[in-house]
Amino acid sequence: MGTFSFWHWLIVLLVILIIFGAGKLPRVAGDLASGIKNFRKGMKEDTDEKPANPPVIDQQQTPTGGAASTSAPADKAQSH
Repeated sequence: MGTFSFWHWLIVLLVILIIFGAGKLPRVAGDLASGIKNFRKGMKEDTDEKPANPPVIDQQQTPTGGAASTSAPADKAQSH
């Protein structure tokens, strides 16, 4: 029960030929190959397109006002 014999592989190949047909197998293989090529091309383009200058983050951020500015409107809403 360990490995498959020649007859097992022959039966598997026969079933595949029956399901897909002999004419469709080259087309399926070609579609698979073109899909792999497009995937590799896309991966290569992603690694090639690194930004030359990373975006600069502004270090001088203004404070938002904290709790004092947010509590005033909430107090007005609760009092009505």
